[in-house]
Parts: sequence; C-alpha cells; structure tokens
Amino acid sequence: MAPSPLADRVKRFFGIDPELRLDDSSYYEDGSYVEHEPSVRAWLFWLLPTGPRVKAYLHELFPFLGWIFHYNFTWLLGDFIAGVTVGFVVVPQGMAYAQLAQLPPEYGLYTSFVGFLLYWAFATSKDITIGTVAVMSQIVGGIVISTKAAYPDLQGPDIARSLALVSGLILFALGIFRLGFIVELISLTAIASFMTGSALNIAAGQVPNLLGITSAYVNTRDPTYLVIINTLKSLPRSKLDAAMGLTALFALYFIRWFCTFMGKRQPNWARTWFFISTLRMAFVVILYILVAWGVNRGISNSANAKFRILGIVPSGFQHTGAPRFDTYMLNALAPNIPTTLIVLLIEHIAISKSFGRVNNYIINPSQELVAIGFSNIFGPFLGGYPATGSFSRTAIKAKAGVRTPLAGIFTAVVVLLALYALTSVFFYIPQAALAAIIIHAVGDLITPPKEVYKFWLASPIEVVIFFAGVLVSVFTTIDNGIYTTVSISMAVYLFRAAKSPGRFLGKVNVSSTPRDTVRGATSVTRDEVDGAKSHPGFVPLDRADLSNPEVEIKSPYPGVFIYRFGEGLSYLNCARHLDNLTISIYKQTRKTEFSKYTKLGDRPWNDPGPRRGADPNHDEIASRPTLRAIILDFTGVNHLDVTAIQALVDIRNQFNRYAKPDKVEWHFASVSNKWSKRALVGSGFGLDTEYSEKSGKSGSGPLIAVADAGPGDSVVNVTPKPKDIESGEITAVVSEKSAGGRLVPLYGINRPFFHVDVETALKSTLQNLEGKFSDSN
Repeated sequence: MAPSPLADRVKRFFGIDPELRLDDSSYYEDGSYVEHEPSVRAWLFWLLPTGPRVKAYLHELFPFLGWIFHYNFTWLLGDFIAGVTVGFVVVPQGMAYAQLAQLPPEYGLYTSFVGFLLYWAFATSKDITIGTVAVMSQIVGGIVISTKAAYPDLQGPDIARSLALVSGLILFALGIFRLGFIVELISLTAIASFMTGSALNIAAGQVPNLLGITSAYVNTRDPTYLVIINTLKSLPRSKLDAAMGLTALFALYFIRWFCTFMGKRQPNWARTWFFISTLRMAFVVILYILVAWGVNRGISNSANAKFRILGIVPSGFQHTGAPRFDTYMLNALAPNIPTTLIVLLIEHIAISKSFGRVNNYIINPSQELVAIGFSNIFGPFLGGYPATGSFSRTAIKAKAGVRTPLAGIFTAVVVLLALYALTSVFFYIPQAALAAIIIHAVGDLITPPKEVYKFWLASPIEVVIFFAGVLVSVFTTIDNGIYTTVSISMAVYLFRAAKSPGRFLGKVNVSSTPRDTVRGATSVTRDEVDGAKSHPGFVPLDRADLSNPEVEIKSPYPGVFIYRFGEGLSYLNCARHLDNLTISIYKQTRKTEFSKYTKLGDRPWNDPGPRRGADPNHDEIASRPTLRAIILDFTGVNHLDVTAIQALVDIRNQFNRYAKPDKVEWHFASVSNKWSKRALVGSGFGLDTEYSEKSGKSGSGPLIAVADAGPGDSVVNVTPKPKDIESGEITAVVSEKSAGGRLVPLYGINRPFFHVDVETALKSTLQNLEGKFSDSN
C-alpha cells in the first residue's frame, strides 16, 4: 500500500525523503540523462518546514548557542575590558542624546541599559553596541515636538516609549520572517548622505547650547541653514556657558589628537594611548563637574547656577511600566513610523556590516532585525526610547579587543551603577559640556571628501544623489533627506534596469602570455608567445569593454548573432532589448525570399527592397547574409517574467516570417535558473523539430556539453535523434569509450539548445548549419 501524503509529510519533517520525485531530472531505461521542468507542487512541498530546517532556524534565532559553550577566561577578560570601556563612554553620551530626544537625561541611561543587556543573546556581531545614538535621538526629538503640537494631551516620554514599542514589533516581525534583505534597498550613497546631513543638522543645533544662547533667539528645530544664520546673528548674546563649551570641545579634540600622535610615536604604548583617548569624554565630564561644583557649590536648584547645568537626575528606574499602546497613540505615531524604521535599519545594519567585513565575520541582517526589534520591544517597559547601533561606541568596542557579544553585559553593569550611585554627581554636569560631547561625537559621521571622491570614481551620478540628500537635509529636514536619497537611488536603479544596454558579441582569438612579454611592445608575434594556444573569446562588437582597438573582432558567422543581456530581462527592459536586437539584425541581414513580390506595389512600405533599376545581384541589401541563428547569452539573466517570455515568442515569430521558408535557430547560453529554463521550454524554445532523418546519424545533430563523472565508460558525443526530438523521447548515442574517465551530459539531452557557455553554443550552431547545408545538397 502506498504511503499517504500525510505520511510523506511526516517523513519529510523528520528528514526522511518520502518516495516522491521532487527533483527536476531523471534517467530513461537506457541510462540517458534528461531534464524535467520544475513543478509548482514540488516547490510548495519544499517550502514545508522540516525537522532539520526547524532546528537550523532555531539555531539562527539564538546564535549565542554556537559560541557560549566555548566561552573561556581569555574571552572574559577581553569582553570585560571592552565592556567597561564602552560603559564610561555611553553614560555621558546617553544623557546628552536624551536631551536631543527632548527627554530628561535619565531616559538615555534606561535606553542604553536595556540595549546592552538584551542584544548579546540575538547578536551576530560581536562589535555592535545598541543604545542611544545622536541621529535617532534627533529624529525622536522632532517626532516628540511635532506629535505634542498635534496631540497636546500626549507627553514626550509616552510618545518616545510607544514609538520604540511599535518600531520594535515591526522590526522583530521582519526578522522572524527573515525579511532582512529589505535593507539592501538602501544604497551606500543614501546612507552616507543621510549620516552627513544628520551630523550637520545635529552639530548646528548644538552650537547655541554650546554658547549659552537660549531657544528664544535660536529655534534649533528649524532647518539647518536657518539655525546657522540665527546662531551667527545671536553671537553677541553668548553667555558664560561659551567658556565651558568651547574649552570642553577643544579638550576633546586635543586629547584625541595627542593620543593618536603619541600612539604613532610610541608603538609599544599604542594600546595605552588608545584607552586614554577612548576615555576622553569621561575625563572631560569629570573635570567640568568639578569646575561646576566649585562655582555653584551649595545650590539646590539648577536654575540658580551661574551657567546652565543638568540638574536633578532621578536615581534608579523611575519610569517603569507598560508603554501606552492604543488606537489614539498609534494614530499619532503613524506618520513618523516609516522614518523611524529607516533610521533604525540604516544605522544598525550599515555599522554591523562594516565592522563584520573589517573583523572577518558575516552578519545575518534578518537576525540583527530580531535583535534590535527585541531590544526596542522590552526597552520601553523600563523607560527606553528607540535604540539602534552606535558607530562611535562600536568602533571603541572593536578597538578595545572585544571577543564576544557578551561584552554588552559589562557595559550594562556600568550603566546600572551610574543610575544608582552617580546620579547626585550628574547634577553638576554643564549643559555646554554635553553639547560639546554631542558635536564631537557626530563629527565622525560626516563623510570625508576622499570618500566622496571615491564615489565619483565609481559612479558620478551617485555623487549627485549624495549632495542632493545633504542639501535637502540642510534646507528642510532630515526626514526629507532620507526620502530623497532612497527614492532617487531607486529611480536610478529602475532607469538603469529599463535602459540596460545589451551587447552583440564578436569572436576573437585569445592566447595567454606573461605581462612582461608584451610590456613596452605594441604587439608580439605568435612565435614569441611560448606554447600559447589560442582559444575563442567573445567581446562586445562595439568595444564597450575598452578592448584594444587593434584587436580584430570578427562576426561569429554570416547570419549568426550572439547577444548578451546587460542587467536581466524583464518587463522593464525586454522591449528595449528586443527592439535593439531586431533593428540591428535587420540592418545586417536580408530576407531569405528576397524577390518574392512580383509587383513593386505589393511590397510593404517598411520593406522597399533594392533600389529601382538596380541589379539585385549587386545591390548592397542583396549582398547581405540571411538570418540563420541567434544565440542569447543569459549570463546576466536570473528570472524571466511573462512579459519577457511573450516578447521572445513574438520576436521568434517575427524572425521566422523574416527568414521564411527557413526557421531561425535559437540557442541559449548560461541559463542558470531552472524556472527560467522552464519558461523558455514552455514557450517552445530549446527543442528543434526541423532536422531531417538524415541528420540522425551518429555524431550529427546539436552538440551538448559533457563533463567528467569519474572512472569508467564514457559518453563522448551525445546526439539527439530527430525522431526522438519530435516525440520528446530522446536517447543518447554512445560513439566511443574513454580510458581516462566517464563523461556524462552536463544538462539533459532533451534540451539540446541550452548550453553551458557561448563557445559551446556557437559550436553547436555552426555544426547545425553545416548539417543543414549538407542535407540540402
């Protein structure tokens, strides 16, 4: 009794293959290898979860299981040093960034604590640190202000916490369903432009705080250019805060420069100088706390200070509880959720990928979405607002010698100690010093000119996109800058796909020789190329690849054309490709039945034929070859949609009418996607039914590729028999044995017009043409 479908599924779940053919190939009784089109049923069956797949998915979901059992003291020491180092940085940064978010300073510590505490369990990057960041905080601040203006009854902390929860749920869902590939929709140019524009926006907005200029004179939420203009106008209104802020900013840059300089001069002490440089923010904060305490000693209200200070920071977690999550809040946040998600994605994935490449590991974008989503879901319950990866702290953590993601636990401990033991000290932190820390931190986000020049060398149009995003950010808002760069980048991509140039290929004879053989010489003789055997190569006939103009590029064969698609073949570009193919072929060939019209008036308007009174045998059109075969190079094609397939069918019919009574052969090289092959075969491509019985003799017919399968008998020349081609039942013809090993067809012999490469396709085409010529004779 045959097993039931349910039993098959049960076997499949536990990794036991049921007796159900799910592959796309098989063998006939005589041993011939043939292909079958992939079925939708088999594809759907493969999507069903299986035991091994579920196990692999769970292992991906909790990646720490792969390394936690190997944890050792060396790793512990490295993680402790890196974690504590980052902790000394994140405490002052967290409080400063919370003010960017229009929140009390303790919210920055809450956000940082939760991010460091939870990220390690889901992380695929050992370097990344999740917490408060300047750009996200600036975005949150703008959202808090705009939402409070539209919904006055909502409080800033409630808005920020609910925003984190909603964003976290969305990111977590994207990660769980393994949709992390969507981050690839955001180009590097868009990221660089966004970071630069945001850094300028944030830095300009902190200069008034640095100088003690109040919001009555400068609205830091205005567009960046207005903030700069109003700040310059308000310079006479600077206060004592300017002395604190400017000296703090100078100290931060001086310490970094001095430590870098000493690290180069004293390589043996480079690590020590690095840690001193890393702790410069903590040093500056401690120094200016002492100065502020000395100047303002004895006051209990920050309003009475001689310059603005941070004021009271509550000890411990004072804002725990479930964030507000109702329809009213969701309606208030809805317009700002896309911007929040884009910023969270941009910062985190870009940073983690960058450090993964530097430190030789690969991140899983989907799993990183799970990590930041999980952190943002649970962060609001302790008072956190949206958190993502920090570039500056990630760089510090990497240089400090972090070994595993567990280093975040030690950073969380430092933040926890600060929350419970140091909040009374934070009272005296000068606001100008925090502004200096923010300006100093975001300065590294600005894309340096040498990087922009690299963009120019790689793709000049993307430099235009880069500056467009920066200018929009400066003259409007950061949100508009994000949408500008992302939308223009997508538009450019679609334009390139729609206008992707295909190339007609010609044949060249290529030999390989050491470079020094041709150095300093315009050319060499074949005798000078020791032992080099030439082989055919295929390059664009229009020399778009900048090939040497002295090289002779020959047409593959009269009436035979090789066409390579540039960036895929889809509904976007199929009309352009096939129009180009048609126009070029018509210009270089003539109809097979050149003089079939007996009367001049019978000719269609677009087929005038030879000039009136001209000798047809000497006319330029008459001297052209007839169209015989077309080889399509599918190296750049992965998928075919219905529009593209229909366009190929239409042009095949058009060329068959053009070449009537002959039929044009269609060959396909490098078709790597079985579904594309299925689409082509289903539309009538791949099988030739025009061979006569004469071409069925051994050794004739289309050539197909064979490959070494190990020792034993071999099938060297595999030729489909015409009668079997017509019936679809194709067998192999064994022409000789090979002592060196067994050769088998690389692809199914029932698909003789799909070839492994262009060279094989051309050889098969020429043999077919020679066979047809011999048969006609």
